[in-house]
Amino acid sequence: MRLALVFNPFKYKIHEENIRIVQKYFGLFPPLSLAWVAAIAEKAGHQVKIIDARTLKLSKEETLAMLKIFKPDILGFMLTTYMFHDTLDWIRYLKKHLKVPVVVGGYNLRVYSVETLSHPEIDFGVIEHAHNTIPQLFKELETGRNFREVEGLVYKENGKIIKNPVGKSPVDFDKFPNPARHLLSNELYAEFPTQRKNFTVMVTSLGCPMQCSFCEAGGTAYCPRSPETVAKEMDECYREFNIKEIDIFDYEFTAIRQRAIDICRKIRERNLDIGWACRSRVDHVDEELIDEMKRAGCKRIYFGIESGSQEILDKINKKITLSQIRNTIDMTKSHGIQTLGFFLIGAPGESRESIKETLQFAKQLDLDYVQFSKCLAKPLTDLWKEVVKKTGRDYWREWILGHEVDRPLPRPWTTLSNDEIDRLTRWTYISYYSRPAYLLKAICKVKSFTELKRKVMAFLDMLFNQEDISRSDNYFQAYNENSFRTIKRYLQQQ
Repeated sequence: MRLALVFNPFKYKIHEENIRIVQKYFGLFPPLSLAWVAAIAEKAGHQVKIIDARTLKLSKEETLAMLKIFKPDILGFMLTTYMFHDTLDWIRYLKKHLKVPVVVGGYNLRVYSVETLSHPEIDFGVIEHAHNTIPQLFKELETGRNFREVEGLVYKENGKIIKNPVGKSPVDFDKFPNPARHLLSNELYAEFPTQRKNFTVMVTSLGCPMQCSFCEAGGTAYCPRSPETVAKEMDECYREFNIKEIDIFDYEFTAIRQRAIDICRKIRERNLDIGWACRSRVDHVDEELIDEMKRAGCKRIYFGIESGSQEILDKINKKITLSQIRNTIDMTKSHGIQTLGFFLIGAPGESRESIKETLQFAKQLDLDYVQFSKCLAKPLTDLWKEVVKKTGRDYWREWILGHEVDRPLPRPWTTLSNDEIDRLTRWTYISYYSRPAYLLKAICKVKSFTELKRKVMAFLDMLFNQEDISRSDNYFQAYNENSFRTIKRYLQQQ
């Protein structure tokens, strides 16, 4: 069969966890999920084309023209809950002109599979992983069309939506082929901190053993790939696709300490000129592990810090302390590895005072990067369950069904209004990044004009192209203007 996978552009949504300007500069990431589906389909003997319309800035009409040349037998899309209707709009348009069946996948199908298939444009859905479902589905499409035997498939039959059980055997992530990066334009991808091209992302484990109340992965089955498999994929990225920088997107790369050490040692054995980043908890690294990561090319570690208030950390079941955070950040920086801290604004028990504590704590840590996200009730999280219980309504389910509009979601766990959380989130960014000492240090670390342009434009957009901040923050507006003059003087001296 001929499978065409389309990654469509999408617009900013009010119900997102990031503020608009952050989403704008977040980065252009390869559609890794679609690349995995492509590799699985190719391994089963099918022909595949990926059209990354978002990165290539293609219109629906341009994408359709490319698809008509390829002549697909089936179209595939990745559906996220947040951007569901952007993708559905593309599905409607392309299916109308191509008249071929559509299969969709993604985390959204695990939660709202029946609701997703209620839309007539969608024919099949992959509930869990494509590894077994896609080859079985294509076999039935070619031969018997007995879809009841396809594990993890949701589909339509005689006007009814049928949801097949997921396979009983645990997922063996090590058996997945490497993503089909040969079908992607690897030279076009970058994230905000990227310093070298080509850039890509990797996933070396599924799930997360921790149970933070705000995270959709909390408590899900943890399934890692072997160190040898991980090192081989990095080797393939480097030697076949000239990739020099990788962001490992695992929820928790260091969950198994010895595995992380073994991966680092196998990377070193291959002598790869490649830098990489990963995500970790502050309580899952130590001196020896950090040293191994540094020697293996780790350039940045993204830590889930979340708050500068111990009370809030306890309320979200983070199970870390402020002292652990300080020690780990200091240790990481002492090894020359950059640090990024993820923070939540509007978490359970949040107040203006606790947000100021968080901002002050972040400044004391002197992280290389920070990301302040609005605390959101994501599907299947404890916070989502709390909102559904208190409101009697599942916003995300109604959103998928088309019964809801894009709007701010309730946060019954805090007395702060949504407007306050929006303003305070932006304020934390501006206050953190506009410190003259920070700006000068950041500029000195820039490796290319492209990186400089990306960061300067993001900073200026944050300052001037958003809604006015509250009157109580006027001091920071003046502070930012002074910081901008400092940058200008520095650039002139260079």
